[in-house]
Amino acid sequence: MGALSALPPEWLECALAPPRASAHPSAQACLKKEPEDFKVSERLGFVADGGSAHVLLEVEKRGRDTLGVARQLARAAGVPSRDVGFAGLKDRVAVATQWFTVPATQTAAQWMLQEGDGFKVLRAEPHSRKLRRGALQGNHFQIRLTELGGDTSTLQARLEALPSTGVPNYFGLQRFGREGSNLFAVQRLLESGRLPAGREARGFVLSAARALVFNAVLAERVQQGSWNQLLPGELVNLDGRGSWFVADVIDATLLARLEAFDIHPTGPLAGARSESVGASRALEDAVLERFQPLPAVLEQVGLEAARRPLRVIPREFVASWQDNTLELSFVLPPGAYATMVVRELVATSDATVEGHDD
Repeated sequence: MGALSALPPEWLECALAPPRASAHPSAQACLKKEPEDFKVSERLGFVADGGSAHVLLEVEKRGRDTLGVARQLARAAGVPSRDVGFAGLKDRVAVATQWFTVPATQTAAQWMLQEGDGFKVLRAEPHSRKLRRGALQGNHFQIRLTELGGDTSTLQARLEALPSTGVPNYFGLQRFGREGSNLFAVQRLLESGRLPAGREARGFVLSAARALVFNAVLAERVQQGSWNQLLPGELVNLDGRGSWFVADVIDATLLARLEAFDIHPTGPLAGARSESVGASRALEDAVLERFQPLPAVLEQVGLEAARRPLRVIPREFVASWQDNTLELSFVLPPGAYATMVVRELVATSDATVEGHDD
């Protein structure tokens, strides 16, 4: 594990190897042998509005990270990188189709078919507003797993069950950086009390810290078997929305909505806390106490607490395998990681943890 061994063992488990909802897969496969093995395309859920302030660009990238493409687009537009909008970070080792906005220093027609290092513009339309992070309906993934081997006798059962059970909504390896680099940045934050210079660097360390704490709470719920259940006092997420409510009493109506995936249990994105109560709060407090002073630091730097669903349901799920290749197609909501779906099905060899699939 090399330098990673200098990090707290519980950090490593929660970030890099959190417990699965089911037994460790007996089948193995290779993930992302080629960028074409991992395709993702964003679904915006809206269309360009014809406004004059920005241009909405649909961009295909291969072997490039989102921030690198954003910087190239900013140079082409003659604007600072911060003026380029995008809804989510996408994996570098992938073929990704995603949306950006750039200030309208050029017309939509001038942007059409522009190309850069590892990307090309597929579509350009006038739009009034900068695209904000998370402003997505979802992401469609097409994943090809090669070199499938091992004991595949239970794989078909897992494939059939997954759309009706979902998977734990962990933050993936990508959130913690290549070779755990973002975790080391979190450790330096705790030791020095100072955030790194630069907006991007600060964003990475704070998001990794929040993800670590969330994964720890979710891991505890997985181990207790309650990750897909409602606890008294649960803060309950409404599916597809950023809102939640307190479930003071777990009645038949709530249980039916839970089974229908209309609502989901949630875990904390640490900051100035939004309180759960009862059994849910007791569990979260116990986990957060183990990770102190990290939750306190996240509150002190001014992050506002939020919630994240503990489970995610792959929609439009289609799977097939032939010989030693498994192909998957599914849709996830913004912020959910396709790699967390894959790890419930097969054990994978994948050394590429750059980027994101949110």
